[in-house]
Amino acid sequence: MKFISWNVNGLRAVAGKGFSDIFISFDADFVCLQETKLQAGQIDMEFPGYTSYWNYAEKKGYSGTVIYTRQSPLSVSYGIGSPEHDSEGRSITLEMEDFYLVNVYVPNAQPELKRLDFRMQWEDAFRCYVQGLARKKGVIICGDMNVAHNEIDLKNPDTNHFNPGFSDEERGKMSELLAAGFTDSWRSLHPEEAKYSWWSYRMAARERNVGWRIDYFLVSDSLKNRIAGADILNGIFGSDHCPVELQID
Repeated sequence: MKFISWNVNGLRAVAGKGFSDIFISFDADFVCLQETKLQAGQIDMEFPGYTSYWNYAEKKGYSGTVIYTRQSPLSVSYGIGSPEHDSEGRSITLEMEDFYLVNVYVPNAQPELKRLDFRMQWEDAFRCYVQGLARKKGVIICGDMNVAHNEIDLKNPDTNHFNPGFSDEERGKMSELLAAGFTDSWRSLHPEEAKYSWWSYRMAARERNVGWRIDYFLVSDSLKNRIAGADILNGIFGSDHCPVELQID
């Protein structure tokens, strides 16, 4: 099975940049998008052979997630079961026969870490949620997790130590999530490779490859032996993020 995850930073924007052709080229069983920035009825973006499931933020033009799937889920749920965290359209869960697929767009801590407290609360609630799923069957988590976990995961760790996405607190929460029984699929196969999935629009960062790896596929440890491949598709454009890929046997 092939999975794709991509923060499109506005689905209407990327639709005008060849998104349909890119989507078809994925030839994936599941395509998970984050930051769609849509409300219901604002776009008609369906593909033959796929069913789509959407979660919209209450705030217009903000956040939002969608999963396209070729396979029929047993059930679909929205949010993480935490009312104070479920108004921003940040997650969708598909229950499949032998795993859960969780598409997530983790809150940004924002400049000067203004939203760090909210982020920390969200992280704890999310970890509790996926641990509950993992007690039933394997879990695949994908999405923009808004953190570069280790120094190898961004070009300039020294100058970003206290910036959102690389604070000690955010990195610590990723460590807690992994320690709770999850494996970073890309890093497990590429332990020493530096490759990035997000670049600032400023200062020609992508052209210079001054990037961050903040988009992930995590799999519960019960599934890690089924990882057949993981990639960062940094040759695909249209957003400030590039897609990431997971293959599971």
